[in-house]
Amino acid sequence: MNRVDGADDRYVVGVDYGTLSGRALVVRVGDGAELGTAVHEYGDSVISTALPGGRTLPPDWALQNPQDYRDVLRYAVPAAVAAAGVDPAAVVGIGIDFTACTVLPTLADGTPLCETPELRDRPHAWVKLWKHHAAQPHADRINALAHERAEPWIGRYGGKISAEWQYAKGLQMLEEDPEVYDRAERFIEAADWIVWQLCGTETRNVCTAGYKGILQDGHYPSKDFLTALNPNFGDFVAKLDGPLLPLGARAGALTAQAAAWTGLPEGIAVAVGNVDAHVTAASAQAVEPGRLVAIMGTSTCHVVNGAEVAEVAGMCGVVDGGISPGAWGYEAGQSGVGDIFGWFVEHAAPAGIDSHERLTELAASQPVGAHGLIALDWWNGNRSLLVNHDLSGLIVGMTLATRPQDIYRALLESTAYGTRMIIEAFVDAGVPVNDLVIAGGLTNNALLMQIYADVTKRPLNIIASAQGPALGSAIHAAVAAGEFPSIHEASRAMGRVHEAVYRPDPERARAYDALYAEYRSLHDHFGRGGNDVMLRLRAIRNAAVEAAATAHETPLEVVA
Repeated sequence: MNRVDGADDRYVVGVDYGTLSGRALVVRVGDGAELGTAVHEYGDSVISTALPGGRTLPPDWALQNPQDYRDVLRYAVPAAVAAAGVDPAAVVGIGIDFTACTVLPTLADGTPLCETPELRDRPHAWVKLWKHHAAQPHADRINALAHERAEPWIGRYGGKISAEWQYAKGLQMLEEDPEVYDRAERFIEAADWIVWQLCGTETRNVCTAGYKGILQDGHYPSKDFLTALNPNFGDFVAKLDGPLLPLGARAGALTAQAAAWTGLPEGIAVAVGNVDAHVTAASAQAVEPGRLVAIMGTSTCHVVNGAEVAEVAGMCGVVDGGISPGAWGYEAGQSGVGDIFGWFVEHAAPAGIDSHERLTELAASQPVGAHGLIALDWWNGNRSLLVNHDLSGLIVGMTLATRPQDIYRALLESTAYGTRMIIEAFVDAGVPVNDLVIAGGLTNNALLMQIYADVTKRPLNIIASAQGPALGSAIHAAVAAGEFPSIHEASRAMGRVHEAVYRPDPERARAYDALYAEYRSLHDHFGRGGNDVMLRLRAIRNAAVEAAATAHETPLEVVA
């Protein structure tokens, strides 16, 4: 039933779980007005060097503590409602989104394995964050076997599944700690797990199941395929499988326990979980085909709806209804964007100009190409189009005349080139990309936005919300609560976007064409087998780090 009439006195809450914190947002159903927000920083942040108990982690690990996710509900949600000044009794639904693929092993009742005392010092019992990249060798094996067997699903993922996704992380868990693998009765996306915590009902959303769980045309990879990877991996789908629900559906009702955490009424609608990037399409009014949403933060995720199914080299997946019902949702991404800029400011920029604002000011005065540099945007590996997290960053052209602002601008430009590669891959495969909507914290950098418009040769629209994912989750909560009949109607009523804020400049676009050609040449040389020096250096580094850990500390036990 559509209850939008009189919706000015009803509210929904969207909760956006990011890499470092969770944000709650209170939104009015009638017009999408954002009335109050609050942020809770994770207590354990990203666990990358040692577990909270002290056990050392090998290179490329990234874990989190699930208690931090519950604390967002305890602290951020009540604070956002208080900031909004609304009566909690007027809240009719709650929705959440999560960075993905962030997964955790649990018992059958949803208890995380890392919360069982006997497993707390076992790294594989903890949440594996999306940027846990230690499973790259396992992803390589999965991809090789899929092509060897001509598995029908591999083309839907651009020819490669990622080390960040469920199967690579699950296979790593099995082969490095089979006891933890056996104890894991469920292996679940954090998006679905936190919904389970809210409503007491286990569900699986079609978005993460399709993009991260290799669910295509109603089927997961076969048991025969999984046992060919490892004879003990054949039961993995049983750990993943659960009640599958479409986006915008009602997963259940808020339990008394979760009502006590949040201060919200018991029994209100809890929406099915979602991914932070995909849920933003609703708040960006981009649920129709042809409008690509780039959610730019520490990394960037690119999502676009298409009317038809196509296979796009290097994409993260195409899923029926994966972004919104009635369309094929396509996803691609860059593993490092804001993280790259932040690294340079924090670790490489000299005192006095070690701020984004000052470096942007200095870089903005340069003509295109004046710094003489080209950079590759692989400082956290490459998600699309190469799907290889062992790749690393590169800057070419530095001289004694190179200054910090030159490097900073080259890094900004490198991420724009990476986005253009993704757009061209979509278009070449027959998926139209007419314009872009940019969301996320990087929209406040006007130089970066203009660079993206000039490099991609497309107008840039800017989402009118500073909290795109949280607003998108609130929109889905409104649908789950019965306030709108579909995400499309809810998006039109509650989403907002500023149209064509940045337009490409023809002269700068031509100059960037020449630089982009150089980027593509370096991209293919170092990323497609011309020179594997990055992979060799990564292997040398890992061996050195592990040798040092063995010499001085208790290492992670690896069971072959």
